[in-house]
Amino acid sequence: DGATEVKVSLSDTREFTARVVGKDGKTDLAVLKIDQISLPAVSFGDSTKVQVGDVVFAIGNPFGVGQTVTMGLVSAMGRGGLGIEEYEDFIQTDAAINPGNSGGALVNARGELIGINTVIFSQSGGYQGIGFAVSSNLARRVTSDIQQYQEVRRGTMGPDQYVPLSTRMAEEIGTPDTRGALVYRMARSSPSYQNGMRPGDVDVAFNGTAVEDPGHLSRMVSDAKIGSTALVTV
Repeated sequence: DGATEVKVSLSDTREFTARVVGKDGKTDLAVLKIDQISLPAVSFGDSTKVQVGDVVFAIGNPFGVGQTVTMGLVSAMGRGGLGIEEYEDFIQTDAAINPGNSGGALVNARGELIGINTVIFSQSGGYQGIGFAVSSNLARRVTSDIQQYQEVRRGTMGPDQYVPLSTRMAEEIGTPDTRGALVYRMARSSPSYQNGMRPGDVDVAFNGTAVEDPGHLSRMVSDAKIGSTALVTV
């Protein structure tokens, strides 16, 4: 962010000046282009098929020592609400992700890209067994938008604020559990308000998919096609 020159180094020691096609601050992803052809490329895997316990490999350049591979397991899927990025859909892994691994590939046992290493959870700054990678499906969507529009286009239902449900709140409202997103604050100009939603409502499904929490709802709304009509169950 704010760099005046970007270099891409290949494993055969060649180095090229790259052009920044576009970047997305909400996911900490960018698309770079170098003027070369016939370069090998990793194949995208389907991150929705990744399961807890799958073996994964994290590739990167930690501490500037050179290309390094670490092995581990997927320890959780769909991690969000961590306050790391504005838009979060992380694969959690215990494969060592150290400073310098960011932007590197997280691949499965077949060598398919299932994530892009982003950050470690650490109180000391070193590896402590919890790392996060942006899922490949999210990365594919972000990079596709950047290649097509030079930006990421996301849907919205308006400047509304949602909060997670606590057990006590769920009991007071009368919902069966804490799943869903509680509408906390709304703008009268928002499409959701104009179509009948009000503060105190709990969004429990979006286009037929159950809402787990506010972060999950935000991801589904963002991924919805702009201009489309959504069915929200409250």
